Amino acid sequence: MSHTTKLLKTFFFSCVVILAGCDQSGASGSSAGNIRGYNHVASQHVNWFTVDGYRATLSGNTCCVMIPDKWRPGLTVHIEWEIDPNPREKIPMRKEGAGYDQKAYAQHKAKYIKYSADVPIPEYENSAGMSVHFLPCQKVKVYAGIASYGADTYPIKEPTNMEEPATCPK
Repeated sequence: MSHTTKLLKTFFFSCVVILAGCDQSGASGSSAGNIRGYNHVASQHVNWFTVDGYRATLSGNTCCVMIPDKWRPGLTVHIEWEIDPNPREKIPMRKEGAGYDQKAYAQHKAKYIKYSADVPIPEYENSAGMSVHFLPCQKVKVYAGIASYGADTYPIKEPTNMEEPATCPK
């Protein structure tokens, strides 16, 4: 056996040993999953939101957020979001050209409100991403399991198009 062949075999064996040592299939890691948002409040629009800093909108799945492969007690996510409290307000269009009148749009945008909350993640066995539900009174619920919204096994049962109460409980 040549010296080069011995070096290649030694190198190959060393790589296998190193890679085997890196196998953490039994370790507590995280995996990427899509983010999906649901607005349950009829009188507002969620402009955008973040899950632990990963930005998303309500327009379908957004990639991605890191979710622990195994649930553990005390697991939470930090949610930030911005709402338009009057999404049906008519904003005048410019007389010439396309788009909104900039002054009117700036006045409308000044009414946007930002919120944040640390939200507990309910227990899950397998994750299929993170669903975020925006409820009245700036309440938020999340789900990280594999059931689809509306399924019998989906734990969040609040209806869509809920009304914001005149006063929110503290």
